[in-house]
Amino acid sequence: SVFASAAGVLLAVAPAFAHHSIAASFDPNQPVTLTGAVVKFEMMNPHSWIHIDVKDAGGKVVRWEVETGSTNALFRSGWRKDSLKAGDQVVIEGYRARDNTHTANAVSVKLPDGRRVFAGSSKDGAPVQ
Repeated sequence: SVFASAAGVLLAVAPAFAHHSIAASFDPNQPVTLTGAVVKFEMMNPHSWIHIDVKDAGGKVVRWEVETGSTNALFRSGWRKDSLKAGDQVVIEGYRARDNTHTANAVSVKLPDGRRVFAGSSKDGAPVQ
């Protein structure tokens, strides 16, 4: 019974150990500014995601997936589930994924009304803004 209780406690806290620095997946030496149309905004834990269509230098539309902070971090920064809607034009500043896919970690988002909001991401390992 003691073993079962200890195992239960360890399983309950295991997700806390799974969190990682953004520097593990995103390169602070590869800042990106993405301007495009929102396709989908997924407000969820452990991180929320913004999917946007961005035109590359050749004019081709490329779908980017941009990680933001947790739902709680976004709520504390004033975000709501309807903060972004499909078709909204946004400017996202952040850091590109180390694997050079069309994935980034957002630091800030400029909303269609011109407000710039914090994206709730942990910035450990990223340059000071």
